[in-house]
Amino acid sequence: MNSDSDYLESILHHDIPLTRDMGLTVLDWQNGRLRLGLPLQPNLNHKHTMFGGSLYCGAVLAGWGWLHLRLRQGGVDDGHIVIQEGQISYPLAITTDATAICEAPDPALWQRFVATYRRHGRARLTLQSRLLNAGSDATAVRFTGQYVLHR
Repeated sequence: MNSDSDYLESILHHDIPLTRDMGLTVLDWQNGRLRLGLPLQPNLNHKHTMFGGSLYCGAVLAGWGWLHLRLRQGGVDDGHIVIQEGQISYPLAITTDATAICEAPDPALWQRFVATYRRHGRARLTLQSRLLNAGSDATAVRFTGQYVLHR
C-alpha cells in the first residue's frame, strides 16, 4: 500500500465508521485506478453470498474514494463530495472476498468537471465502478454514480 492508499483508508475509517465494520481496505491507487477490498465474512447474507447493501456501499465508496484522491492530486481541497444518484446491477453473486474498482473517466470529462467546480463552486461527475469475486475477471456488480462536489 502507498501513502495515498493509507491516507484514504484512514479517512474512510474515521469519517465513515461503517467501513471498519465492513472490513473495507484500500488495496491500491495507481495509474488513475482505485481498488478496494471487501472481505466476505463481515458482509455475509443468509445465502452465504455478499450482502447487496455491502456491495452497494463498496461500489459507492470506490467512486467516492477515486474522486477524493484525484482531487487531492490536483490540489483541490476545498470541497465536499456527496453521492447524488446511483444505479447498480448484480449480474453475478459475490461468493468470495471482493474487489471494488473505479477507473478514471474520460480526460475531457474530468477537465470539464474541474473547470465547472472552479467557476461555480459546484460540479457533477459520473463515475463507474465494478466489483469482482477474488481471483476472477468477471464483473459481478456494475455501478454508475453521479457525484457532486460543492464548496
